[in-house]
Amino acid sequence: MRRKTAAPPSPLPQRQGVDPVRVRLPFSEEWETVGAYLVARLSGAAPGVVEEMLDAGLVVGADGRPVAAHAPYSPGRYLWFHRDLPAEVPVPFPLEVVHRDDHLVVADKPHFLATTPRGSHVTETALARLRRELGIPALGAAHRLDRLTAGLVLFTVRPEERGAYQTLFSERRVRKEYEAIAPYDPSLAVSRTVRSRILKERGVPAAREIEGEPNAETVVELVERRGDLGRYRLTPRTGQTHQLRVHMSALGVPILGDPLYPVVAGPVPDGDFRRPLQLLARRLEFTDPVTGVEHRLCSGRTLQAWESYQAWADERVR
Repeated sequence: MRRKTAAPPSPLPQRQGVDPVRVRLPFSEEWETVGAYLVARLSGAAPGVVEEMLDAGLVVGADGRPVAAHAPYSPGRYLWFHRDLPAEVPVPFPLEVVHRDDHLVVADKPHFLATTPRGSHVTETALARLRRELGIPALGAAHRLDRLTAGLVLFTVRPEERGAYQTLFSERRVRKEYEAIAPYDPSLAVSRTVRSRILKERGVPAAREIEGEPNAETVVELVERRGDLGRYRLTPRTGQTHQLRVHMSALGVPILGDPLYPVVAGPVPDGDFRRPLQLLARRLEFTDPVTGVEHRLCSGRTLQAWESYQAWADERVR
């Protein structure tokens, strides 16, 4: 087996809080030139774009020098370049910092803001915004929240410590508590534990429950009732994609504003900030793996449908 080696530091700076793209030429393939490989690898780019980048010296090696299209293919070599940043609609809601120290930043993310760059959401993400606003280029995400979910997200300041904080989540040593607004159901007036097997397939928007050994567990509690609405406390004991949304829908009380459950209504268009999903990551509790400090953090956000259902239902872009 080939021993893994750490990638060298990027010779290119970030742009708007976004890292350059890093490519490593694979050992399992053989090409005559770097250009030939990149054209094949980046086949989704518009015709001629890769060649233009190479001709303009925008693809560089570890020494920061431009790499020519005709440069011989060298397995294991690292290359970097900046992607063209897509035009994005600004998410017009503040990103609050609820905790910051030498190791951590915990942010209170608004609805509609993605956690990390992905797809068409790159600069308008919590990570890119925090890097710019706090001046911490090395900031990294220890976990993620769905773009449509608001609440607490943990970021790490030092790259060498990121793994320790990610392990907290993978080993379920973080107590996470969510709040959701959904239809009232008297049968959920007492605590109920939902267990099922959830499958999320690549390219399919919604996850689904299937037969088999449960891999998802959520404690659902009704906290308060107002007419036909209930305010629920959701405590996940696992971390499957869309787990809370799937379980609430399966109970017959889908979370208000959910475009996927129980029926896929299509993605929320960029720029449409009406009727946000009424799901909030309310609390994070954990023992800091680096400092040993006990953290008990709480979101300061409220769910609009609970404060004023009519205002939430009638909300338009501000």
